[in-house]
Amino acid sequence: MSVFCLLLCFCAGRPGASSEKITGYNFLQPDASLILPDTLREISGLTVIDSSTVACVQDENGILFLYNIVSNQIVRQHRFTIDGDYEGITRIGKTIYVLRSDGVLFEIVNYEDTLSAVNKYATGIPSANNEGLCYDPDNNRLLIACKGKAGKGPEHKDRRAIYAFDLAKKTLSQEPVFDFELQEIKNFAAQHKVEFPQRVKKKDGSSDVVIKFRTSAICIHPLTKRLYLLSAADHALFIFGPGGLPEHIELLDPGIFNKSEGITFFSNGDALITNEAQNKKPTLLRFNYTGS
Repeated sequence: MSVFCLLLCFCAGRPGASSEKITGYNFLQPDASLILPDTLREISGLTVIDSSTVACVQDENGILFLYNIVSNQIVRQHRFTIDGDYEGITRIGKTIYVLRSDGVLFEIVNYEDTLSAVNKYATGIPSANNEGLCYDPDNNRLLIACKGKAGKGPEHKDRRAIYAFDLAKKTLSQEPVFDFELQEIKNFAAQHKVEFPQRVKKKDGSSDVVIKFRTSAICIHPLTKRLYLLSAADHALFIFGPGGLPEHIELLDPGIFNKSEGITFFSNGDALITNEAQNKKPTLLRFNYTGS
């Protein structure tokens, strides 16, 4: 029997979660759960290799890990660069890209060869802290998400950006390809009755919803083409449609998603989400896709 085991605890979810449900997933109940080895305690990103293997990084070492989700073990690892803060990973054929938090990309030309060439690209992204990386096959580009504001000055305070890295030219887009207004996200949450925490303003005693919208991982759904964005700081999953318009916000149970730092999909739509350990064990959760 597979070491994947069904969670025994059925959680009611966070109070105030949207009454709308994502078609095709039940994020209140993982279909399977793995406790990862301590080596992956700070797992910060993953990408699917095949039906039983994922590639992943953790945010302290420049090491690529190949992890078998059936045997629950690291099957291979090799160092591609020095230690640093590595936050995102994605695969295109036999090439793997890894994102360092300062926006530098590492291109591992053939991940199957431990002696493979590794190319390095300083993207020049304006944010000093970046955590989301995914492949956009329809546009032959990588998407890089800023965790916080993308620049200095008050005009950037309540904006969140995603830039594109052109795979043919190996250059970053001058302007964001997705530019989110935090207030628009708050308005969408209010309209759809997604109840985030509230805080009281000291000046006038009025209340305001608390949405940090600090991207920890992004991925494009292989079937619906929607953009999935995790914000571990909010314990929330945001789904955007064409043009970056919000379509759904799912509040995630902190008991299951203590610190979600990675998301990827199998070709059939099944989702994998990873959680860093913090004061718990690192986990990998599978959510089977039942169709739209």
